[in-house]
Amino acid sequence: MKNSEKVNQILSWYDHENEGTKKNIERLLNSGYLAGTGKLVILPVDQGFEHGPSKSFVPNPDAFDPDYHFNFAIEAGCNAYAAPLGFLEHGAKKFADKLPLILKLNNSDSLYGGDPIQVMTSSVDDAVRLGCVAVGFSIYPGSDSSPKMYSELRKITHEAKSKGLAVVVWSYPRGGKLKKEDETAIDVVSYAAHIAAQMGADIIKIKPPTMHISKEDVSNLYSNHNVKIDSLSERISYCIKSSFNGKRIVIFSGGPAKGEEEILNEIKEIAEGGGFGSIVGRNSFQRPFHEGVSLMRKIMDIYKSAWLRFIPTELVQ
Repeated sequence: MKNSEKVNQILSWYDHENEGTKKNIERLLNSGYLAGTGKLVILPVDQGFEHGPSKSFVPNPDAFDPDYHFNFAIEAGCNAYAAPLGFLEHGAKKFADKLPLILKLNNSDSLYGGDPIQVMTSSVDDAVRLGCVAVGFSIYPGSDSSPKMYSELRKITHEAKSKGLAVVVWSYPRGGKLKKEDETAIDVVSYAAHIAAQMGADIIKIKPPTMHISKEDVSNLYSNHNVKIDSLSERISYCIKSSFNGKRIVIFSGGPAKGEEEILNEIKEIAEGGGFGSIVGRNSFQRPFHEGVSLMRKIMDIYKSAWLRFIPTELVQ
């Protein structure tokens, strides 16, 4: 398909990338129900590894089957499907030409009791072998293990881009001296987004930030310089601004399972704040298939409506 004006604008922010990486970013932006809008809705299914199969799939037993998630993402019209090696390896041969795939290279498990850390569970070569468009990598800013994860990410970013893959970074502050409420504080989440951008992320995944401010000196800065963070949409805008003044794609996690109305209200705020999209896992695949697909389409319609408000009428007729 011919690129929309919005897609071309976004791609211009990635002129430093090689042609292979840029083409894969382009494929992500031109796939699924939101193709051409500059918005992304991605299905992630790393929860079985991260939280265990019982907490992840018992609410919808069909989701134990790897094929389920490929079919779900395709039916919903997702821009991409992201998962660890096992799930992708199971279905890549059948589905890679129908749906952009993102291989999650590092993972953690909830059985481990130490300071948070993610460890490598697959490789860039695995992603190439499976026909993926991108690799995913988590970092935990604030963790005692963050220097190790930063070092690994730098190497992964170099290798992935040299092989034409895009890089998606899950940037989740946690561990170390951070309190639980600090993990989603606006100053901490925006900092995490900026770190991911500085590390070479093409797409950045963060949590929607709260009004909490972790550092008193930052609170004073916000007050003195009239930084608006009262509403979620304002906090989303600030996170986008913190990611190279909006010149990196920033998407937001769906978080733990919640009701449909709460999800959609949050998505409206994210869209209003200029968010590039969402990565929605448990809130979609833990529902029955058609109910989950319906919810994903409602989420996508919110992002599509936000896109339509900012383009000339003649371009959407």
